[in-house]
Amino acid sequence: MINVKRLNCGSILITEKTDYVQSAAIGIWVKSGAIHETEDISGISHFIEHMMFKGTETRSAKDLANDVDKIGGISNAFTGKEATCYYIKTLSSNICKGAEILLDMVTASVFDTTEMDKERKVILEEIKMVKDAPDEDVYDTISELVNNGSPLRMNILGTEESLQGIDREKLVGYYRNRYSRENIVIAVCGNFDEKEIEEVFEGRLDMLNERTESVPPVITPYERKFKVKVKEIEQTHICMAVPSIAMTDDRYYAFILMNSVFGGSMSSRLFQKIREEKGLAYSVYSLNAFNSFAGFFNIYAGVAHDKAEEAICAIRNELKTFADNGATEEELAMAKEQVKSTYIFGQESINSRMINIGKNKLLIDKVFYPEEILEGFDRVTREDVIEAASIIGNMNNYSAAAVTGRDIDLEGLLTDEN
Repeated sequence: MINVKRLNCGSILITEKTDYVQSAAIGIWVKSGAIHETEDISGISHFIEHMMFKGTETRSAKDLANDVDKIGGISNAFTGKEATCYYIKTLSSNICKGAEILLDMVTASVFDTTEMDKERKVILEEIKMVKDAPDEDVYDTISELVNNGSPLRMNILGTEESLQGIDREKLVGYYRNRYSRENIVIAVCGNFDEKEIEEVFEGRLDMLNERTESVPPVITPYERKFKVKVKEIEQTHICMAVPSIAMTDDRYYAFILMNSVFGGSMSSRLFQKIREEKGLAYSVYSLNAFNSFAGFFNIYAGVAHDKAEEAICAIRNELKTFADNGATEEELAMAKEQVKSTYIFGQESINSRMINIGKNKLLIDKVFYPEEILEGFDRVTREDVIEAASIIGNMNNYSAAAVTGRDIDLEGLLTDEN
């Protein structure tokens, strides 16, 4: 049973009890991510996430780590395009102590300037690490290209230039604005006492601002864009993407099943054609990137430099065939079983369940029950998948990026003159 309660401070507490486990997971979700930033402070949400572990008014960075270990906990955080989440998982008997640690971090971090300077260097190394991983670099690049007219273009890590310009005044100012009570959802899953959890959080967020001053995002029409990065690497990494749908779209379940058939599994058309039949790539797949107000469909392939043109041509043919004919009834049935199994397996992890309910409540103000999600997949028809396939099926609409060892004409390869 999922329960939703608005605390007296205005923040939301969402809980899901599972009595047969002996642990619990808590996530404090904040509507603070890359889309809320501007170029001059790009990466500030992620910077704040790092600084939350660097000391509070009563705990040093080492104290925070020690106190988590003392309760046998696992604690971490992550920043995305639209939100930041701080979480801890521990034994049921220690979950209130874990909640208190998270609250201390979120409400009483000191943002010490010396620690900021050290952590800035850490994040700069993180940026270099991504650039040294061509499959990650090409994904970040295509995300910027396909979302060029949207706040989703902003990079989560920021840039070297933007990070150097973020001082303590900017960091604290952004924190005070975004970390407001209306922007926070607390998600708790596992075995715990609901009354105790409520008592821990009630009154502990009052020192935060009540509301956030927000500017509505400016979104301009989509335009195809292309970018090639030439580096000394042994493989060409290609990403192509086209705008699709948001998390709230009625076609959400159809798009998930469409992706499963086209490139989301080992039995998918892309995997079977590009890898198994033609031997062009070790890694080839497609994926949906859903956000609360937009989304894009992405295709990735890692191929030999001299096979890039052949791989793109093969992907074009698969896209056209899929757009023209959609999925067979057999493919759709297999995709439903595969997708539903993946979802059910995820439900067996209390951390995954905490992430699901927290993210959905924060970003789209909805609570989805497992039965509702499974029924959503079951309702999808072959015609629904055909419609989804038609939206992503024309390569002439795709933007593309490549990280490669030799220059290639991406725009020419992705544009059919006929």
